Amino acid sequence: MSKDDMNPLERFSSRVDDYVRYRPGYPDSLLRFLGEAAGLGPQMPVADVGSGTGIFARLLLDAGARVFAVEPNDAMRGAAEAWLGGRPGFASLKGTAEATGLPDRSVSLVTCAQAFHWFDPVATRREFMRILKPAGWCALIWNTPAGLGEGFAAGFEELKNRFGTDYQRVRQETVGVTGHLDGFYGNRLWGKHLYPNNQDLDFDGLRGRMESASYSPPKGHPNHLPMLEALRRLFDRFQSGGTIRMEYGTEAFLGRFT
Repeated sequence: MSKDDMNPLERFSSRVDDYVRYRPGYPDSLLRFLGEAAGLGPQMPVADVGSGTGIFARLLLDAGARVFAVEPNDAMRGAAEAWLGGRPGFASLKGTAEATGLPDRSVSLVTCAQAFHWFDPVATRREFMRILKPAGWCALIWNTPAGLGEGFAAGFEELKNRFGTDYQRVRQETVGVTGHLDGFYGNRLWGKHLYPNNQDLDFDGLRGRMESASYSPPKGHPNHLPMLEALRRLFDRFQSGGTIRMEYGTEAFLGRFT
């Protein structure tokens, strides 16, 4: 099996270091919203499903929650354990969205940050309804590139399309998710909330951000070096003071199941 066809449970294994160092975080405004709307706060039991290297789990811990970080990929889960294993309230579980390993009615909030598009929605809905307490919440979260029609953002998008191994397929899976949320939640009461977010990256950071993506051609792939050369030219064209700003809209879809 080629890297292009890898099972989504394993396709990030070789990208963990770049993922830890160069993936964007999430804005404070999002965490405040989850506190106001879903009760996120001290001692709240939260399942962070598809928790990866722990980027969002750390923010949940900072809010005082008890976090069950559910991640099937051994390398990513190990990175999260190395980073967060000493934090009170952190528990790491090898599991999937469809089979978390958590007890019935054990959490008040489920979060999925940059992960839900990899899940089977029917089996995931069933599992989330099982582990959530009555009136519990589910938040699906993505950092979505902003300003794609112009400047650096447009050029970066073009490179992903030109060199990515399966960028359009992965992107369309993400984009198409929002059209099925009525069925996922079982109602039309879920809401979409948008928050500005950004990263300032030097060229090494930009390279790492690109190489952290599942669709980025790995070393040895014929597209890898041409991609880096084109990325260098794009950076040189738009950098200011040795950095480039990556703009995102952090999208949060919050709802309850019926």
